[in-house]
Amino acid sequence: MIRSMTGYARQESSHSWGTLSLELRSVNHRYLELGFRLPEELRCHEARLREQLQQHLQRGKVDCNVRFQSAASGILGFQINQPLVEQLARACDSINRVLHEHSPVNALEVLRWPEVLQTPTVEPEVLQQTLMRLLQKALHEMIAMREREGDKLQQLLLQRLHAITQVVANVRAVLPEIRTLLREKLQARIRDLSLEVNSERIDQELVLLVQKMDVDEELDRLNTHISEVRHVLNSKEPVGRRLDFLMQEFNREANTLGSKSADVRTSNAAVDLKVLIEQMREQVQNIE
Repeated sequence: MIRSMTGYARQESSHSWGTLSLELRSVNHRYLELGFRLPEELRCHEARLREQLQQHLQRGKVDCNVRFQSAASGILGFQINQPLVEQLARACDSINRVLHEHSPVNALEVLRWPEVLQTPTVEPEVLQQTLMRLLQKALHEMIAMREREGDKLQQLLLQRLHAITQVVANVRAVLPEIRTLLREKLQARIRDLSLEVNSERIDQELVLLVQKMDVDEELDRLNTHISEVRHVLNSKEPVGRRLDFLMQEFNREANTLGSKSADVRTSNAAVDLKVLIEQMREQVQNIE
């Protein structure tokens, strides 16, 4: 199954120590180009992320954005040290009894006391494992998206291939008629000039003219390219570069067919071929 180079995936994981999210974006590119935006806590894992992406992707410009929000960044992430608070409360009661005064305890004052508010911490190994799990899930999701788009691209290419096959078959079918018309035109011109010409000489000139305008070889190569594209589309390996090369060969044969044209029907066929080939080439640019 062929893959598109366009894809997107996002995964997020929340824990007591914070929230970690990973986002993958992929667009067309001639080669595989990886870009990373990582928080300071995770920069040391860029090499591992790069290695994983290189193992599963062949082409495309891929951006990997990772965000880490520690529980310490919000009040909801704080934990109250309950034993310490209780000790502070008992200490305040004891002091009030000694001073024979009763002063209300301000909760904000207690919260300011060292170690009353505690923030959850995360072990580096736990953070790394979570990050790699998110990458695997996001990578699987993005590849699935690229494969779905690749399937649609394959159907579009097969439609264009079928149309090219029809054009080639139509040209081959009218070639005998075109050769007959060439002979008749040559004989008509000779009659108009009222010249006495040896019939063998006419046949020789006609053979030379037909050879000069013969497109059988181009039609054969077009059929060969059609078969090769069908074969490549069924490959399980990345095929984008190979298809791009085949589009160049398609275009070369269409140009030659147009330059050798001796009839409006073959000229129109060459134009139709170039339109179909260009449509295929544009789609091929999206294939990994």
